[in-house]
Amino acid sequence: MDTIEYARRRDALMERMGDDAIAVIAGAGEHPRNRDVDYPFRQDSDFRYLTGFIEPDAVAVLAPGRAEGAFILFSRERDPLRETWQGRTIGQDAAQSEYGADAAYPIDELDEVMPGLLADRLSLYCALGADDTFDQRLIAWVNDARSRWGARAPQAYAAIEPLLHAERLVKSPAEIEQMGAAARISAAAHRRLMANLRPGMREYEVEAELLYEFRRHNGEPAYPIIAGGGANACVLHYIANQAELRDGDLILVDAGIERAGYAADITRTVPVNGRFSADQQAIYEVVLAAQHAALERVAPGESFNAAHEAATRVLVTGMVDLGLLEGGVDDLIESGDYRRYFMHRTGHWLGMDVHDVGPYKVDGDWRLLQPGMVVTVEPGLYIPPGSPVDERWQGIGIRIEDDCVVTHDGHENLTEAVPKTVDAIEAAMA
Repeated sequence: MDTIEYARRRDALMERMGDDAIAVIAGAGEHPRNRDVDYPFRQDSDFRYLTGFIEPDAVAVLAPGRAEGAFILFSRERDPLRETWQGRTIGQDAAQSEYGADAAYPIDELDEVMPGLLADRLSLYCALGADDTFDQRLIAWVNDARSRWGARAPQAYAAIEPLLHAERLVKSPAEIEQMGAAARISAAAHRRLMANLRPGMREYEVEAELLYEFRRHNGEPAYPIIAGGGANACVLHYIANQAELRDGDLILVDAGIERAGYAADITRTVPVNGRFSADQQAIYEVVLAAQHAALERVAPGESFNAAHEAATRVLVTGMVDLGLLEGGVDDLIESGDYRRYFMHRTGHWLGMDVHDVGPYKVDGDWRLLQPGMVVTVEPGLYIPPGSPVDERWQGIGIRIEDDCVVTHDGHENLTEAVPKTVDAIEAAMA
């Protein structure tokens, strides 16, 4: 992303805020893992979306109409001693020259400068409730501003998330380009895994194959990798990844990269030995048909829920045909009895966060899809051991997931390069 893209995002947010408002957005801090070691740092998504700034301990202020410039950035001051141990700090000069800040201050001056910035603003946009400590500082700055400038200081707090997340929900061409790159790398990782999978491997070795591809492209997992062999695939968020992969079992692999701030999210379910059994294929074909039905409903003007409804009908019909459920399809859908084997929704927003921001309903109705939105499409069937069905189905868990960007005339499947038909998977694993 270039500085023009970030400036466009800030301008769009400030236009929604109005000229009498001000926004204060805090970046993420570092968190200790154990003695002298922090967890790997990840910048807050909202903060990165608006600034591109990827250092800890930073605060951005957006003040529409400010004569000296609307974008003020507080960040760490350069310190030669710290840089000896930790590397270069961006500092205030680069905050302006490289990140487009109109003014830049050391983070240590935040308490001194903020009350003056809040003067003459009627409302303060912020993320109250996200960080209790920062909330108290915000309140102190407002009180300080009121004591100095009285009624000219903010009289109302407003949640920034509805305005900002409305912007994040619809991706720009630059964002879609980044998400396409994340999807291509993730697809290559899944194909690499298919070529190397074999009985006797451990689930953590599967994870390692994916991590290799992610790290060599300067990325990391967008979420904990799921590598569930056999009945472990029936645990939706299984991340233990310790078991040995057995000949004759399936493995469900849910993994995507986060790179340059954007996530991919792919799931494939494949046979450990490279060949589906007849029973495995029967379940798999139902899930694949459900995904095809859902994909047909990913288009502008369709409701977000349309893909889920289409997938659910195909899945329930398949479950009845295979003897997993008894009764009429409409009755089973209305009662929700099918949820014993399909208990999640068919997709979610995707973007900087793997479960990205934005409401799914507007005024109680499902949101309509529009170009630039990115969704996952991921139906599944999960039949844990002990289920009240024929034993041959027990222990089979299958999910198929792709990432789709809504276009003006339908959608583009960003992850279609990963094999998903039975023939294509078996050929990739041959």
